[in-house]
Amino acid sequence: MRQVPPTPRRGRLSSRGRAVPQRTCVGCRVRTAKSDLLRLVVVEGEIVPDPEGRLPGRGAHVHPDLGCLELAERRRAFSRAFRPAGPLDISVLRAWFAAKAAQQQDDETVSDV
Repeated sequence: MRQVPPTPRRGRLSSRGRAVPQRTCVGCRVRTAKSDLLRLVVVEGEIVPDPEGRLPGRGAHVHPDLGCLELAERRRAFSRAFRPAGPLDISVLRAWFAAKAAQQQDDETVSDV
């Protein structure tokens, strides 16, 4: 039997000797660890966040940053990533980002006191 030297796995980063899955942000197109990105899925024509990564269906990933979300909208990345039959509604996703930003401001206010 022929011996083949081991090759590094494609699409993974090494973190403390362990393989870490990588994904690409649909907004800024930067490849990073899956745990640093927010998974998005389409549920009944609406793009919804899936922080636990458990919802069924085709997913897309974006940094949990409003700038990356707006960049993905401008580039029309969601229509390419999800391949929908009709238009997609992102109001639920925008509300999630707004709530997350408000929560971070509250946390900063409490820590300053």
